[in-house]
Amino acid sequence: MAEFTLPKNSKVKTGKTINAANDAKNKKTFKVYRYDPDTGENPTLDTYIIDRDKCGPMVLDAIIYIKDQVDPTLTFRRSCREGICGSCAMNIDGKNTLACLKAIDDTKGDIKIYPLPHMPVVKDLVPDLNHVYAQYATIEPWMKTKSSAPSKERLQAPEDADLLNGDDGHGPAACILCFCCSTSCPSYWWNADRFMGPAVLLQAYRWIADTRDEATGERLDQLEDPFRLYRCHTIMNCTNTCPKGLNPAKAIAEIKKLMVARKA
Repeated sequence: MAEFTLPKNSKVKTGKTINAANDAKNKKTFKVYRYDPDTGENPTLDTYIIDRDKCGPMVLDAIIYIKDQVDPTLTFRRSCREGICGSCAMNIDGKNTLACLKAIDDTKGDIKIYPLPHMPVVKDLVPDLNHVYAQYATIEPWMKTKSSAPSKERLQAPEDADLLNGDDGHGPAACILCFCCSTSCPSYWWNADRFMGPAVLLQAYRWIADTRDEATGERLDQLEDPFRLYRCHTIMNCTNTCPKGLNPAKAIAEIKKLMVARKA
């Protein structure tokens, strides 16, 4: 029988425990993934016990409190704190989401926080996103036109705008490139070198669906590949985990339909 184990230097070990709550009545325990490649040591899961009354209601508030008041060595990304920038994407209690949108009260027991899965880790909760950004650049995410520019802006009918924004605000144009979807996709885990992944394909569909863009055929040609598009097996993890409530799986299905339609 074959036996598979993780390399020794990748096994997560038990780390330090810091009780910063003292005798507080409203306590919460956070177990946070820690990894510093410069030390050459294994990653650890450090435990922080904090006073809930001293931080805000979201997981990001707790992480900021830990860094500011408990352990300044903790490293993570964050920016807007409003679910707009996507910087604080991480895996919280087994699900990819935005720390700024994840309420502490929505969790039970200890909260476990890891970086986005199946990505190289720069340090602690910071994944290396260079590869996904490079893939994003390949779809040329800007409007491409051949006709002469109008004297004013390029207008759209409301129904055309709804293709991008969605009548409920959950259309492909609302994607903030947090990559929660791509890093929850098994097909992307195993084929990230060639499969574009849900986030990039959602962005590709955003431009394909834009009636002002005049390069639909060219964009579909770029995706016509056994791996770039068709490694999607509609597992639906992407749609399930999207913190903005978008539907990358539907966008990918729409691209596949357009591929078939143009060959008919």
